Amino acid sequence: MNQAIIPLSVAPGKRRAYFKNWRLATKNTGRLMLLAGDQKIEHLNNDFFGKNIAAEDASPRHLFNIASRAHIGVFASQLGLIAQYGAHYRHIPYLIKLNSKTNLISAKTQDPVSGLLNTVTDVVEFKKMSRLKIVGVGYTLYPGSQFEHQMLAQAAQVVYRAHRAGLLAVLWIYPRGRAIKNANDPQLAAGMAGLAACLGADFVKLSQPQGLTKTSYGAIIAAAGRTGVIFSGGPSVDPKRFLNNLATQIAAGARGNATGRNLHQRPLAEAIRLANAITAISLAGYSASRAYQIYLGKDKLIK
Repeated sequence: MNQAIIPLSVAPGKRRAYFKNWRLATKNTGRLMLLAGDQKIEHLNNDFFGKNIAAEDASPRHLFNIASRAHIGVFASQLGLIAQYGAHYRHIPYLIKLNSKTNLISAKTQDPVSGLLNTVTDVVEFKKMSRLKIVGVGYTLYPGSQFEHQMLAQAAQVVYRAHRAGLLAVLWIYPRGRAIKNANDPQLAAGMAGLAACLGADFVKLSQPQGLTKTSYGAIIAAAGRTGVIFSGGPSVDPKRFLNNLATQIAAGARGNATGRNLHQRPLAEAIRLANAITAISLAGYSASRAYQIYLGKDKLIK
């Protein structure tokens, strides 16, 4: 899908802005290479300092250095962090996460809920004031939580208001809470994909279920309709294994990727090579084996 379908929720006067943002975010491919940089709230410092984590990852600047030097689609993070560093990284396409929560309160203690840090109105105002390349907003919700009704209502409003402003809307959807018996069920993942479609999201970020087959991949993609499915990268793994898995996802119909720890926990030069390899698969249709050569520094991504 390399041609934008502009939702009717986009205001008539903002259709050109929406199309411009779509082209910038997806590099005119209809697929999204999302560098996830929202974990400094979500996972606190556990993802950024420790064994097998590059020393430079301790500083937020590492995220921006990767985003600015690698071939990516968008860099997603909170407005406050982008406000701190964005003046020195103006060419990065940004997607602003509107809500976040820490991991201090476990799901066993209380069903998760993530409230708004900023509104779409704040983002529109910040975009005008900062003149940064802000292409969209993101929102996380946890179906299955006793608070899901609050998050569903907020998510619906976020998507609608983002489109009204000509911005893309990406949902992070993770089934959580004591009512969820098996969060890794492929059929449940398909349900989350369909939920994103009903909320009008342009893309939905899902955790990859266990034991996916060609049939269950197809069910997830079909349920999402015109909403692009991207799977989260998860914890750091061997690069070859990561790239093979990503190539399988793209072949099954996924419309890109969302990668955080597998990139920012590595030293800058390695992170850039791996990011370019990921983009080669997600946006340029490279095979996993050829993309791995980019990671090794033996090949280059042809734009």
